[in-house]
Amino acid sequence: MIEIPRRVNERAILVALNTREISRELVEEHLSELEELAITAGAETILKVIQEKYAIDPAFYIGKGKAEELVNLAETNDVNLIIFDDDLSPVQVRNLERLINKKIIDRSGLILDIFASRAKTKEAKTQVELAQLQYLLPRLTRAWTHLSKQYGGIGTKGPGETQIETDRRIIRTRIGQLKEKLEKIESQRITQSQGRKDLTRISLVGYTNAGKSTLFNLLTSSSVFAEDKLFATLDSTTRSFEIEHGEKLLLSDTVGFIRKLPPHLVASFKSTLNEVRDADIILHVIDFSHPFYEDHIRVVDQTLKELDCDKKNIIRIFNKVDLVTDKNRIHSVKNNYGKSVIISAQRGINISGLKEKLTEVIEEAFVEEKVALNLADSKKAASIHSMAKVLSTKYDNKSVHITYRARKENSEKIKKIIYGQ
Repeated sequence: MIEIPRRVNERAILVALNTREISRELVEEHLSELEELAITAGAETILKVIQEKYAIDPAFYIGKGKAEELVNLAETNDVNLIIFDDDLSPVQVRNLERLINKKIIDRSGLILDIFASRAKTKEAKTQVELAQLQYLLPRLTRAWTHLSKQYGGIGTKGPGETQIETDRRIIRTRIGQLKEKLEKIESQRITQSQGRKDLTRISLVGYTNAGKSTLFNLLTSSSVFAEDKLFATLDSTTRSFEIEHGEKLLLSDTVGFIRKLPPHLVASFKSTLNEVRDADIILHVIDFSHPFYEDHIRVVDQTLKELDCDKKNIIRIFNKVDLVTDKNRIHSVKNNYGKSVIISAQRGINISGLKEKLTEVIEEAFVEEKVALNLADSKKAASIHSMAKVLSTKYDNKSVHITYRARKENSEKIKKIIYGQ
């Protein structure tokens, strides 16, 4: 990826469209979140604009009249960046750029820029570059003048500067190369995870900035980077920790989710998100102090559904309870969310309750069984080893007696293999 020096203190106008499909209050919350994203990317928000309109304008998104108003607002307030809260079509971006003559980016472009600045490892950089090129490919129909040297800044990281001279064939070739590279990374990850199959795997998920990394550090006594900013964590990190009876578990911290997350980004981060797919238990961390925490829950639940992980054992962890002053909210969560724990990772409140809940869920999800096989049944024995943690193996003259611990569904598969039921 190519990083281009950005203009210091880029001044931005944030724009949202309210088609009345959702409440004005929620539109304002989306715009506040866009401001947080802009701050994370290094921009200063000068104005916020909400356009009330029954439908999206196919040519200018907010309508030509409102777009002309933005021209005056940008000039009057010395603004050089306009950020839209929804994805814009290539036609809309081209028309807006011609009319306003300022750099135009949408939410997806902003998120991709943040990911590009936060990517540190080879895997994360590869994933981000792939997402950027997939985002860029359909937009090559316009001039992309905001990617030239005269601008720089937000939205120009990664493949940015050279895209004016790059044609579709070169981009498609590069996309193919990046996909092959990620496939190799994924196969390496699978190989590495083979040695972990005997341990219960737990994955932390949640809306960005919910406190996942803080909880991860607390449980595993680690020092993973944690910051009060969106998308502080991009790379998944796995560490072990123990609960009751000295049982060792594997915990993985993953990239945070957010509403309107670019689909190309989710796809390119597949290898990282496989930590979620492979998990036996998912800990869904929620910023309980956020006024729209229930909306955040819905976004994460929907993302888990898209990853085919919504049927897994999920424990909701309501974090930052020390910042909640409304006692009714606490009572509401206790009544409405059965498999949940209320904690503060920052202050270490009720971590013992979280570990007790984990122990309870593990006991519910796993069974311990004993089976006897003929000494010649090596394939069946191999199946047990591949799907369960073998606790003991004893031999007599004719048989091998195996005691194993496995998830209930895996135990049922093992029984079918052994007994043909």
